[in-house]
Amino acid sequence: MKITAIDIYRGQSGKLHPILVRLRTDAGLEGWGEAGVAYGRGAAAAAGMIRDLAPLLLGREAGAIEAFLADCHDHTFWGKNGGTIVQAAVSALEMAMWDLLGKELGVPVSRLMGGPVRDEMRCYANGWYEASQEPDEFARATERPLKDGYTALKFYPLGQMVGRNMRHVSHRQITREAADLAVARVRAVRDAVGPDVDLMLDLSGGVIAPEAIRLCERFAEYDIYFVEEPVDPADTAGLAEVARAVPMPVAGGERHYTREGFRPLFEARAVSIVQPDPGNTGGLLETKKIAAMAEAFGMLCAPHVCATPLSTEAALQVGATLPNFAIMELYPYFRHHDGWNAFVADPAEARVRDGHLRPSDAPGLGVEIDAAAIAPWFLETLE
Repeated sequence: MKITAIDIYRGQSGKLHPILVRLRTDAGLEGWGEAGVAYGRGAAAAAGMIRDLAPLLLGREAGAIEAFLADCHDHTFWGKNGGTIVQAAVSALEMAMWDLLGKELGVPVSRLMGGPVRDEMRCYANGWYEASQEPDEFARATERPLKDGYTALKFYPLGQMVGRNMRHVSHRQITREAADLAVARVRAVRDAVGPDVDLMLDLSGGVIAPEAIRLCERFAEYDIYFVEEPVDPADTAGLAEVARAVPMPVAGGERHYTREGFRPLFEARAVSIVQPDPGNTGGLLETKKIAAMAEAFGMLCAPHVCATPLSTEAALQVGATLPNFAIMELYPYFRHHDGWNAFVADPAEARVRDGHLRPSDAPGLGVEIDAAAIAPWFLETLE
């Protein structure tokens, strides 16, 4: 089964700007993938990078995944130590190859990656706070995910909402008032949800290590499951400093790419929970390899997801195969935003029961795509 054409799509869906790819084959099968940069800046660049990688894939056997990844690393120059845009494009194409291979063989991707080690996965809700600013608004916002059965919530105590988008910390500095507000938000959420709900705090790399430590010491009394990216993700020494000093686990990895990029985190013991994103770290196989390295270092893996339900299904497929899986990220309420494009039938975010999800057992990624719904997003076909 040879890959004969690559279709690239770029559009807007609610708050997200997805970049999708469809691989077509001489056997008539299609495989879908997504670049994991549907938020922030970089969509146009990722679409362009997919175009640049197309010559490495056209005419190739659809199941030659390792060979394709090796070529991206060895023969693109920027594939070695490549960052967000390179690896997001690689991830989108690799994801689509797994989808094709599963469909060809009639099995879900999880079966191809060694088989699931669990029937269902625990998930935490992110994005549930919407435009909340004041502590009491965060407290009221918890009612929705708790009613929907979630037993774990994550939020950004330092974030400031500007319209429907979040503005993070500038210049790695916060005022005393901002720190006090962050603590008040955490206190309000813990009081609202009670002692039996796990809370995760994402500092999004906003502050320097001493400030992160000071904040985490204040957060500690609220029983935090993990604190994510407490300092700039490039500051491995700072992450390790925080990890040694604070009483809760440190998580990170959504802005680290490939095994090589995660290696310094492992060697420095800078995190105890790794968060590779299958849509931007180099693909599903790279995510599994990163998780295996983490397991050897006694660390857990909590895959990062922040894109369309296509990426969610991909993360579920690989997550189900990880012995050291901890918990899965979900943005369950993106699909209710104005302008949302419901191009995935039966999205994972709508299947959550009691805070848990079962991956699809349909062939490939198990995703049914409505191609007509994303026709306006079409950019070009490469043959």
